[in-house]
Amino acid sequence: MPVSTDGVLLGAWAELENPKTLLDIGTGTGLLSLMSAQRKLSLRIDAIEIDNHAVEAAQYNFTHSPWHDRIELHCGDVLTYSFDSTFDCIICNPPYFNSGEQAQNISRATARHTTSLSHQDLLKRCWDLLTDHGYASFVLPKVEGDIFIALAKQQGWSLQRLCQVKPTERKEVSRLLIQLGKVSIPVVHSALTIHDNGGYSSDFVQLTKAFYLKM
Repeated sequence: MPVSTDGVLLGAWAELENPKTLLDIGTGTGLLSLMSAQRKLSLRIDAIEIDNHAVEAAQYNFTHSPWHDRIELHCGDVLTYSFDSTFDCIICNPPYFNSGEQAQNISRATARHTTSLSHQDLLKRCWDLLTDHGYASFVLPKVEGDIFIALAKQQGWSLQRLCQVKPTERKEVSRLLIQLGKVSIPVVHSALTIHDNGGYSSDFVQLTKAFYLKM
């Protein structure tokens, strides 16, 4: 799976100031874990991935990174995997296709379709894996994200942060960056436009420049 703008946005946007421990669900090749480790040098990270080929790629990337001693990789299904403790925060770029033709590549289909990890099951599992004041951050397309937030509220989650992402100023919102928590606080709303005047917008550059070689 290639590095996606969605993943980079989530990894740069997720709140990491206070957490000491983080769980990266569906780490893939390890992008979100590596970004989180780069952003906060005291953070202890657990990453879990169900696909064996992705696990191999993630392990290689972790081992060859400056932060390998702070990231522990687990191969398994997050819904059934037994962790030693709960986490201060969770980060996840979840599957989002609820219908339609699945990719013929099994690994790609698993990463993209909710048949492998339904949003209802994901939310319930995240609740169980978080500390009492913990929170979880996600990125989803606009339509799926709105449904995801509604489902989360039905389960007792509180929406804490929401960023609406547009490809350009003239286009509609295409992505949502979402932070859900167990504790109810005033929601922090924001907006981000990725492209402006034929290039990346100043807001996008400011948010993500630490993770690009050329920005």
